[in-house]
Amino acid sequence: LLSGFLFAENCPDPPRREFADVGAEAYVLGTKLYYACDSGYDRKSGHHPGIQCSSGQQGASWDDSGFECIDKKTLLSTGPTEELHFTQKPESKAQSPAPQKQEDFSESDQKDFCGPPRPVPHASIRPKKPYYVGQVLHFKCQSGYDKLPPTSGTSTCKKVNGSIVWTPLDLRCTNGS
Repeated sequence: LLSGFLFAENCPDPPRREFADVGAEAYVLGTKLYYACDSGYDRKSGHHPGIQCSSGQQGASWDDSGFECIDKKTLLSTGPTEELHFTQKPESKAQSPAPQKQEDFSESDQKDFCGPPRPVPHASIRPKKPYYVGQVLHFKCQSGYDKLPPTSGTSTCKKVNGSIVWTPLDLRCTNGS
């Protein structure tokens, strides 16, 4: 059942751009990501920070353990602890760029991609290398920096003539100086 990612081919390190952040709207089967608790928070005991994009009966999805970050003050407290429950809000489509066309994949291959992992309060996501062939990364200039033309903000990991490469990234970010 999980054979879809066992033979996935690793990509080299993705391109880097100064003053730009990178993210993805979808992840290839086999991709591993890790939750990292924000400063002042620690992961709840027994919760593993790693998640993986795996194949199931309904297609690709994240195997996650219900990861949770709790306030360090709560951890140090000797009094009774109170469980905090957060409701997951649907992602705002207004902030996301339009979905990028996956030019090299047929519709049937889309089941081999996981969407963004669920948000966890007081935590951020860190990718664990490697990415796999087919991954599309979106680069966005950090706050206070502007794109200089050309402004292509995506790069895709592809196999070209037997080599695995990232497509050229023509994004440059500047603060005007």
